[in-house]
Amino acid sequence: MPPDLSDIDLGLLLALEALLLDRNITHAAARLGLSQPALSARLNRLRRALDDSLFVPAPTGRGVVPTPRALGLAAELNEALAALRRIVEGPARFDPARTGRTFVLAIHENPAAILSPGLVTRLAREAPGARLALVTPTADIAERLAGGNVDLMVAGAGQGPGDLRQRPLLDDDFLTAQRKGHPRGTGPLDLDAFCALDHLLISSDGGGFSGLVDDALAKLGRSRRVTVSIQSYALAPVILANSNCVCTLPRRFLERFTQDLDVQPPPLRLAPAKLAALWHPRNQDDAGHQWFRECLYAVAAGSVATV
Repeated sequence: MPPDLSDIDLGLLLALEALLLDRNITHAAARLGLSQPALSARLNRLRRALDDSLFVPAPTGRGVVPTPRALGLAAELNEALAALRRIVEGPARFDPARTGRTFVLAIHENPAAILSPGLVTRLAREAPGARLALVTPTADIAERLAGGNVDLMVAGAGQGPGDLRQRPLLDDDFLTAQRKGHPRGTGPLDLDAFCALDHLLISSDGGGFSGLVDDALAKLGRSRRVTVSIQSYALAPVILANSNCVCTLPRRFLERFTQDLDVQPPPLRLAPAKLAALWHPRNQDDAGHQWFRECLYAVAAGSVATV
C-alpha cells in the first residue's frame, strides 16, 4: 500500500534534504537547528512512511549512506522544495530594466491618443525589454481583467464593475476645433454662431448624431446641426482640416493638432471628461503591475499636448 501523503509533513522533507546533503546525522541536525534525537525521530517517521531504511551507517562508522530509494528521491525532492520556497519567499524582485513582460492596457482611442505617446516613451526608456499591447475594451473586460489577460483599463471615472480597484487619472475639459482659414474667422464663438455651424460628431457606437454637446444644448432649449458622424478619433483632424465642419472634443486630444486646426472654448458649459485607471484586486500587490500603474499615473499627470 503506497504511503499516505498526510503522513509526510514539511519537517520530514527538510530532514531528508539535510541528510542527503550532509550524509551525517550530527551535521544534518545542526543544519536544521535540531538535536540529534529529534532528527533521528524524523528519520524514523520517514522510514515508516516510505517503507525504506533510507540511510544506513557508513562502513567507516562515520556518517550514513543513502539507500537507492533515498538517492532516487533526491532530484524530485529538490524540485518540490524549491517550488515551496518560491511560494513562501514570493516572486523575485521586479526589475523594469531586466523584465521581458508584456503589459496589456485596455483603452479607447481618444485616451490612447493622449496617453500612449508618453507611455511608450517611458517604457522604452525604463523597460526596454518589455512589450506594450493596447487593446479596445470589450463587453467581457471584467473577465479579461480577472483572468489576467488584461492588466489595466482606462475608462470614465465611476465606470466598470464595483469589484475593480480604481484610481483617477485625469480631468479634461473641451475645445471646439475648426480648420485654419475657416470662413467664419477666428473670433470668439457665441451660442448662435455655434448652433448655426455644421458639426462633426464622434459616435463610439457608430452612426449616432447626438452626444453630450447635444444634451447640454437641449438643457438650454437649443440644438445644432450634426452633418458628419464618424467612429474614429483619428479621422476627426483630417476631416476638420478639409471641411467647414467644427467639432467639440477633449482639450488634450485637440491640442495635438493646432498646427492644422484653430481651437477655442465652446460657448456652453460642458462637464469635464474624467478618466480613471481600473484593475482587478488580484494584481494589487504584484510588483510589476504596481510599476506599470505608476508609469500610467506619471504619464497622465505630465501629459501635455505636443503641437
